[in-house]
Amino acid sequence: MIKEREQQINNIFGVFDVILSVFAFLLAYLIRNLIFVSELSATNEYLIIGLLIIPTWFVLLKSVHLTEMHRTKTYSMILASYLKVIVIGVVAIFLFAFLFKLNNISRLVILLFGLIDLIILFSVRLAVYRAMKYFRVKGYNSRNIVVIADDSSEEFINKILNNKEWGYILKHIITNSSNLYKKYKDLISVHTERLNLRNLIDKDVIDEVIYCKNEINQNSIKNIIHDCEEVGVVFMMQSQLFSMSATKAHLNHFDEMPFLTFDNTPSDHFALKVKNTFSVLAAFFILFIWSPIMFAIALVIKATSKGPVFFKQKRVGLRGRTFNMFKFRTMVENAEELKTQLLVANEADGPVFKIKNDPRITKIGKLLRKTGLDELPQFINVLIGDMSLVGPRPPIPSEVKQYKRWQRRRLSMKPGITCTWQIKPDRNNISFDEWMKMDLQYIDNWSNRLDMVLFFKTISTVLKGSGS
Repeated sequence: MIKEREQQINNIFGVFDVILSVFAFLLAYLIRNLIFVSELSATNEYLIIGLLIIPTWFVLLKSVHLTEMHRTKTYSMILASYLKVIVIGVVAIFLFAFLFKLNNISRLVILLFGLIDLIILFSVRLAVYRAMKYFRVKGYNSRNIVVIADDSSEEFINKILNNKEWGYILKHIITNSSNLYKKYKDLISVHTERLNLRNLIDKDVIDEVIYCKNEINQNSIKNIIHDCEEVGVVFMMQSQLFSMSATKAHLNHFDEMPFLTFDNTPSDHFALKVKNTFSVLAAFFILFIWSPIMFAIALVIKATSKGPVFFKQKRVGLRGRTFNMFKFRTMVENAEELKTQLLVANEADGPVFKIKNDPRITKIGKLLRKTGLDELPQFINVLIGDMSLVGPRPPIPSEVKQYKRWQRRRLSMKPGITCTWQIKPDRNNISFDEWMKMDLQYIDNWSNRLDMVLFFKTISTVLKGSGS
């Protein structure tokens, strides 16, 4: 019953977003007429595009799960999902207009529509999301859950208890762990695994049963799934096994035999093509828009210190391929020679070399590093295909030689200008091993949506000036 009601609400969300999108298209048309003296005639072509938006946007919204009532998604993830819908949708409109020769459609109206639609949809969803969080804290729109746990489940249980805005009410914990019993017995009903789950589900109001143990007992799980399935209770299973070597576990079949398959590198070739195409197009537009500033930076570097404008360094890319990475020069001309004299002052662990107040950095170099402007020439590397916008930072060959074997997996994806480590405000205090683990976590969880989230967070980091 709850599942059916939520499905109805999800459909309402989708229809409401489509209505808002049609309104955004009308608003874009009116704004264009206000900006320019020559008014557009309201031809049937605009009506055709308006009608096209309805099914296209509904399908796109459903494909990225934006018609669902999300409980645990972050705002940046929602924004990235909406941006994905808008970009694909606008491209579809342009393609439709070209194929059917709708020559009277203003391209400016379509671009304005994309921008206005993104602002409206995200703003409205933000307001709804915050309202839902408020009501969930008050006890409305909640789901009663049972967690089957062991000692490894403590972090998950704490998240459920501390994030009341998610709307999950932890009714029971089933565990043989004495630690969990002592910690939660005064807060929640804690039972041993001798408890008959079937009877518990029948007697209490339970919406979901979550299996959150390291040990996977096939017979036990089979019985639990059966007990839940009989009465329509949702069963979820989490295990360290699923995140041990990969993020995406999926079913493959050999003949009729199912196998749980783990991909330890991104394997969605279409999504990777989208990533590469977006990176190249974005790099082109960024270089074009920022070219006057880059020219000014080049003049200042040339006028304030000896040496070339660009710093060219050999880096290691995808699966060990080497390439020359470009940056604006922020150090004195003989910086590499001086590095050997400063190795004793290295403040970073592992093979990385970092000094907080590096004496080799020029005055303009400090400003460029602080603002991240020294990275702008790397968009040339993106444009020629050596790098992506988002990905693990490319190391130098001498660092790679010191890698432990498990750390080399960070080379299994094309390097990028920014990644998870770059958006951390305290990144210089993060150990080398933790940095490597963050990169591997990015690879394991990669999606174009995650790239968008990291891209937006990088912009925020640059604007705050927390670089170094």
